[in-house]
Amino acid sequence: MKLVNFYYAGRQRYGVVEGDRVIDPGLTPRYPDLKSLLAAGDDGKVALQAALARGGDPFPLADIRFLPVIDNPGKIICVGHNYEAHRLETRGEKTSHPTLFLRTATSQTGHNGALVCPAVSDKFDFEGEIALIIGRQGRHIPAAQAMEHVAGYACYNDASVRDWQSHTPQWTPGKNFDATGSFGPWMVTRDAIADDAVLTLVTRLNGAEVQRTTTEHLIRPFPALIAYISAFTTLMPGDVIVTGTPGGIGARRTPPLFMGPGDVVEVDITHIGRLRNTVAAEETQKDDQHEKTACL
Repeated sequence: MKLVNFYYAGRQRYGVVEGDRVIDPGLTPRYPDLKSLLAAGDDGKVALQAALARGGDPFPLADIRFLPVIDNPGKIICVGHNYEAHRLETRGEKTSHPTLFLRTATSQTGHNGALVCPAVSDKFDFEGEIALIIGRQGRHIPAAQAMEHVAGYACYNDASVRDWQSHTPQWTPGKNFDATGSFGPWMVTRDAIADDAVLTLVTRLNGAEVQRTTTEHLIRPFPALIAYISAFTTLMPGDVIVTGTPGGIGARRTPPLFMGPGDVVEVDITHIGRLRNTVAAEETQKDDQHEKTACL
């Protein structure tokens, strides 16, 4: 099943993708958003199936505005250097534990939305990744039981503002400019993909392939990440774990390859789908004259 978070006819909704349309089950009076539906566990699943059996309200996918799969997550925990090719290209040290950092909800946009190239930088880089959406609360989760806490999977572009990322050893600024990461187009529920399935991830910039890997090359697989992260924080329904990008980032190419206004970037993952975004210049306002500046 594909669950999508979207905006249509003046309000935010969520629903199930079926072919070229989305079915709104009409559950928002009971479960106001997708996160609350996930938090309801089996009750939410039963309510969703019953609503779909009644038919729901269909809307064309072409007419909706996609939102981030979870636009109000409690936590977005991202993993750095989780593919060996990427660790080597960035000259990252081998570590005994995962390298983690946080993203904010406002740093995200949805499928077909604009990734905003910051006005203060011209080093805006792509990072295709696989996102896990947590569906069941847990703390100190054993790796053997970790996947039972996953509600589903989505594509993610952890796009990075490289110069701001390198201002200090802490990566927070370069990872959290508004609308610089994308999350979507939808969540594919865990029951649709075998836990041991090998997923292929491909990133394309203006149609040209720039990253390719499979989950066979993860340094720390999904269960190990969940076990480690849940040792220090309680994972809650709607939390997101972004599991790392492969080699091929623009900053480590010769010459460097960064994104700019008008570019189109796609993250394509087998069994999940294709996340597509255009890149737009940021417009800012300064002083009383509201002088506009934009990313070059």
